[in-house]
Amino acid sequence: MSTLSKLDICQLIPHGGIMCLLDSVEEWGPSDITCLTNTHHDQQNPLRRGGHLEAICGLEYAAQAMAVHVGLLSSPHHFGPQIGYIGAVRDCRLHIAFLDEVKGGLEVNAMRLFAQDQSVVYALRVSGDGQELLSGRASLFLKKDKNGREG
Repeated sequence: MSTLSKLDICQLIPHGGIMCLLDSVEEWGPSDITCLTNTHHDQQNPLRRGGHLEAICGLEYAAQAMAVHVGLLSSPHHFGPQIGYIGAVRDCRLHIAFLDEVKGGLEVNAMRLFAQDQSVVYALRVSGDGQELLSGRASLFLKKDKNGREG
């Protein structure tokens, strides 16, 4: 599918401004998405602590990729960003201490492993400088409104 800009991403997820950590969607399909970003170098990154961006923050990057993917898959049937909650993270592996030490950009991948009703499970991967930086799995639960609709 076609690439998407940061502006497009902000239309699909509830994160805006500097909290939208993804710069673009490079490619996506029915089961996976690949996003690119350089926001780990931004000194104004809202996840920075003590002058660094810890590798565990890669989970937020991956969660945003998951949210964009869910938004893209449901966009013909839904207007505006959906609200989702991370239910669990499993098998999370960090291979670096700080994301801001990665010289190049980050590639953020999310592959949908399972989907049923309002829950989705994804395999996650964040890589940069030719190496895997973070991997794991996460479940996402989509919020229903009081009438039982996604939203």
